[in-house]
Amino acid sequence: MKNHLISATIGFGAGCLGAILTLHSNAPSEQPLQWQERPAYKRTQTRSAIIGAMEAPSFVKAAGRTVDAVVHVKTRQSRGASSHPWLELFGYGGSDRPAQGSGSGVIIDDRGYIVTNNHVIDQADEILVSLNDNRTYPATIVGTDPSTDLAVLKIEPIGPVPTVPFGASSDVGIGEWVLAVGNPFDLTSTVTAGIVSAKSRNINILRSDPSTMEYPIESFIQTDAAVNPGNSGGALVNSQGELIGINTAIASLTGSYSGYSFAVPSTIVKKVVSDLLNFGEVRRAYLGIQVTPVTETLAEELGMESVAGCAVTGVLPGSGAAESALSQRDVILAIDGTPVSNFPELQECIVRYHPGDVVQVQFARNGSTAIVEVQLKSREGYTAFSDEATPATDNKHIWLKEASAGLSAVPPAVASALKIDGGAQVTSLAEGKFTNAGIQKGFIITKINTISVEGPSDVQGAFEHFDDGLLVEGLYPKGQKAYYGMAVRH
Repeated sequence: MKNHLISATIGFGAGCLGAILTLHSNAPSEQPLQWQERPAYKRTQTRSAIIGAMEAPSFVKAAGRTVDAVVHVKTRQSRGASSHPWLELFGYGGSDRPAQGSGSGVIIDDRGYIVTNNHVIDQADEILVSLNDNRTYPATIVGTDPSTDLAVLKIEPIGPVPTVPFGASSDVGIGEWVLAVGNPFDLTSTVTAGIVSAKSRNINILRSDPSTMEYPIESFIQTDAAVNPGNSGGALVNSQGELIGINTAIASLTGSYSGYSFAVPSTIVKKVVSDLLNFGEVRRAYLGIQVTPVTETLAEELGMESVAGCAVTGVLPGSGAAESALSQRDVILAIDGTPVSNFPELQECIVRYHPGDVVQVQFARNGSTAIVEVQLKSREGYTAFSDEATPATDNKHIWLKEASAGLSAVPPAVASALKIDGGAQVTSLAEGKFTNAGIQKGFIITKINTISVEGPSDVQGAFEHFDDGLLVEGLYPKGQKAYYGMAVRH
């Protein structure tokens, strides 16, 4: 079985699909078969017009609006080699000399703000941006979002610089012509054309990081526009020259273009960029459900007339969904009128909103459909980012290295439902002492060695104070109590 390499650069791929259709009839002919002479066909003006309509449109105007606003991003890492797979792909090599990388970026504001991929500039000590007119400027990082592999840079140009206007990726149809603009193999200002092959692709290329509670959001646009290493961070534009995506990855066995490329849709890009520019961080909202795709078997079991939507397998306590009429075994059909048929589509819909926003969720239950309003919340259960909504220092999220676990304060709604004070909830897990003991994500620690836990810092203190073993007591969000024992220094 061949392993497909998903390489970090941009673009899409489309395959070739062939089909053979054989017509066969067993019915006997009642009359002798009469062959007729083939009529003489003549190409008409109408036929010529149809053939002309099938040809690819001219991209001269679209390329002209785009090429000057797509920049060449060059990075330098003086600390030597890195084991990060994105960096390895872009040429970060031996530890005895500074490592260099190359990618692309798109100017989205004439004051010099540039969007690119996070993996293009990750761990870079120096970033240089070259414009199409050969001007070069040092760049600073405004903000990054590893969950979507996006980053915003800033240069200080002399006077306004050309920009690419945002388009609506949600309006892009499969089969529509698109352009990929970037700097493959250091070939500046390269333009290639293709079509949209698919939308809402999840290719499992972005890594999660439990230590920072970063979890991937993938809903890529897939195209067959030719792209290669160096295109990462460049523009995917429609035939009007509007930005509909940031080229991010290719599917390849060799590390070079093999026909499949993927771009972050502009609906996600626009929200992430706006948050980084306005707040310095991405303020992400959550519906608060766990879902699974609806299969034919599940649709029949749930009494649905069609196979569509995302079936709810769990509702997280304290979330907006928990405070609404949504429940397990409901099927989410649309968010604010936008149909959703899989998890990437659901992610792409929700990622556009902020905590506190209210969305209309259309869902199916017992063969009928309904609409409910849900107020979205942050991962911590808050509806706003303000001083009073920010957890106190002792209760902020921490990464407990000794246990390879992320701990957060218990959301007020959850604490109220469980009738507990304080506690520390396990919000992320990697292999370590907690997983070895059997602790699962979501577990709320209320006591350690019979001593009450007020917040995450108390758990950290217990690991520092006790030298032998720990008896960890607590309960899960549904109320079931649990006890776990573990060694500290072993």
